[in-house]
Order: sequence, then C-alpha cells, then structure tokens
Amino acid sequence: MASKPTRVVLAYSGGLDTSVILKWLQTERGCEVVTFTADLGQGEELEPARRKAQTAGVRPEHIFIDDLKEEFVRDYVFPMMRANALYEGLYLLGTSIARPLIAKRQIEIARMVDADAVAHGATGKGNDQVRFELGYYALAPDIKVIAPWREWDLTSRTRLIEWAEAHQVEVPHNKRGEAPFSTDANLLHTSSEGLVLEDPWAEVPDYVFSRTVSPEEAPDTPEVIEVSFERGDAVAVNGEGLSPAALLTSLNDHGRRHGIGRLDLVENRFVGMKSRGMYETPGGTILHTAHRAIEQLTLDRGAAHLKDEFGPRYAELVYNGFWFSPEREMLQAAIDQSQAKVDGTVRLKLYKGGAHVIGRKSPHSLYSEKVVTFEDDQGAYDQRDAEGFIKLNALRLRLLGRRDR
Repeated sequence: MASKPTRVVLAYSGGLDTSVILKWLQTERGCEVVTFTADLGQGEELEPARRKAQTAGVRPEHIFIDDLKEEFVRDYVFPMMRANALYEGLYLLGTSIARPLIAKRQIEIARMVDADAVAHGATGKGNDQVRFELGYYALAPDIKVIAPWREWDLTSRTRLIEWAEAHQVEVPHNKRGEAPFSTDANLLHTSSEGLVLEDPWAEVPDYVFSRTVSPEEAPDTPEVIEVSFERGDAVAVNGEGLSPAALLTSLNDHGRRHGIGRLDLVENRFVGMKSRGMYETPGGTILHTAHRAIEQLTLDRGAAHLKDEFGPRYAELVYNGFWFSPEREMLQAAIDQSQAKVDGTVRLKLYKGGAHVIGRKSPHSLYSEKVVTFEDDQGAYDQRDAEGFIKLNALRLRLLGRRDR
C-alpha cells in the first residue's frame, strides 16, 4: 500500500479556492503544506498570498513567491510565437503556455524541500488539471499528485464558503456572492469563462473586459509602431531594445489602448466538452502578426509551407499539456532551425481593434524587386521559361483529360 504524502507543494494564488485547499490539505490529509505563488505578470499584488499562508500556519521558509516573468516570456511564450501556434486557428494559448512553467517550478521546489507530493486547484472538468499533471509526471515520474476538486464534496460555492468559515479561512466580502465569471491572467493574456459567458449566443458584457478598451472607444487616430526581430524573437519596439518581458509589456500597452486582441471563442477542451471563453491578448496579437510578416520576407516557400503544417500540431500539443513531450521538442527544433535568418523590422498601424502590417524589411530578405517588377527587369527573369514550367505541370492533367474526355 502506498504511503500517504506528508509534505506537499501547493500551487497557491492566495484566493479563496486555494486558501481552502491549503487548509483542507492540512486538516483532511494531514499534510505539511509548502506554498508556491508564481508571478507571471498577472497584475495582482502577491504579498497578500504570503500573509495568508503564514496565517494558515505555513512556515516562512516554505512560502515561495517567485518572479518568473522573464523566464515565462523568453522560454515559453517566445518559442511558441516562433511556431505561429494558434489552437483551432484562433487561440493564442495564453493560459495553456503558463502551466508547464508553473509545474516545472513546483517540481523544483518539491525537490528543494524534500516534498513527496504536489497539489493544484484545477477542477475535474477543465484542461488545466491535465496540463499541470502531465508536466508533473514528465519531470518527476513518481511524484504524488493531489487534486482536491476531484476528491472533496465541496461541489458548490455555498458549500465551499461554509467549509471555509467553519475552518477559519478568510472569505473576502466580494467572494460571498456567486462570481459572475472566472478569470486567469498572466503577461500574455487574460481569459474569462463561466456563468454569464456560458450562453454562446449572448454577447459578452462590457464589464468582462479588463485588458483592453473597446475598439469603438479606442483613439480615432492610428498609431504606427515598429517591432524588430532577431532569429525569430522580438528584441525591440520602436528601436528600443527590451528584455522579453519588458517587450511584451510594451506591446500590451500599445494593444490595450487600441482595443487589440479580443477573441470570443467556443473551443474544444481536451477532456471532451466544448466551452465558451473570452480572451484578451493585446501584445501577443501584435507580436503574432508582426512575426508572420517578417517571415514573409525571410522564409523560403518550402520552409514556410512546411512550418505552417507544424503550427496546428504544435498548438494542439501546448493546449493539451504536452509541452515536455518529445514530439513538441522535435517540432521546436525544426521550427527554431527555420528562424536562423528571421531578422528585420515590421511596421504596423494600430487602429480600432486591428494591428495592420504596413511595411517590413530584413537584411536577409528573399524578396527581389528586380525579379518581381512589372516594369523592365533587364533580364533578371526570362518569361519564356514559364512555358516549359507550365507544360510540365500540366502533363498529368492533359493525360487525365484525354482519357476521361
């Protein structure tokens, strides 16, 4: 019979749900709890999480609040952006891409403090339970995983609050009523889902949006910005070199002002159901658009078209939680190879919810005005060569046509 875990590292936000989980692990499972709070640029004050953990009896040296913003953008967001990954053709994977980093850090902390288990607050209906746990098991195959939402009988908000009050867990006043929707945020995006968003026919209420102004209320004057790339990664905005996290923060500011990056999506969860969510990804939308534009100049047609075949598969792997899988790493190696000469600058016009490419340049451009011009190309391209090219490509079609006529 497997031994019960004695020390567990909990992914802890300091909110009501994970505060209840912390106390539940202590009282119902008899575990010593180590808390880990990741700063991924969600824009919330994280020190209250420290205070709440201490109030719950967590030892000060077992409270981890880690600033992971640079690592998040450099090692997770940027590699995904190189792939032009869009889940189901639309979703920029803002929640999905954060989970493997959280799982990785949890496992690192578990080893540091000699913990024998990890825990998370994801429900049994969603994707995040899969993403967290696939990450845990890939990095620590024998780790024990505790998922309270799959175990306890606190199946309603009312019962959760009643349990919290009975066990002296602080319940903020704004948590006593039914939350109109749930959110997840990091430096790449904010997602909202549930309750007021569950009817896919109903328009998303204005109060759901927190990351962007309404396109109708955005400035009436367009803003032009430039994004520069080296080896497929953005390195500067308007000529100013920035770290990965600072660069994404800058693009978020530009996108927020112009209402860029809103997505109303009905998606297919990995567990099998459809769900409706609202995503706000202002900087990521600009970055994705600019990256595709610089690739238009620098990628050979064969490489570009093959890479476009990789994108949907890559996105599905990230969405489903297989960041640490060999197939994702194989795709990443091929994608990164393609980015060796993806250098240059893209100029974009931001206006009323749109990020429109209006110019691009690269020292490694494959575009030749001399070859493509409608004017005299001075012998750069012999148009007579096209006749043989067309006839060779038409040969099988002509043979089929003669047979079937």
